[in-house]
Amino acid sequence: ALEQAGAALMVMEMVPATLATEITTSLTSMATIGIGAGPGCDGQVLVLHDLLGVFPGKTARFVRNFMDGAASIEEAVARYVAAVKDGSFPAAEHCY
Repeated sequence: ALEQAGAALMVMEMVPATLATEITTSLTSMATIGIGAGPGCDGQVLVLHDLLGVFPGKTARFVRNFMDGAASIEEAVARYVAAVKDGSFPAAEHCY
């Protein structure tokens, strides 16, 4: 219904990966962006503070600290982009 109404994008947060993939493949003209919804979405979002590991302690399942081992914020962001492009992020442990 959203696609027929003209929506161009759907953000899915903490949606089970199998369901997010099913939704993504069923759409013909609408992109999907996942936040903890698995690699089957058309794109991924990770809040910069989570990407950089700014907040210590318990984090959401989909968070991965790309700053760990990086020499700069620029390198951490580049690692995130590369991981999304090569399909290594999100991995199974980052999905619901």
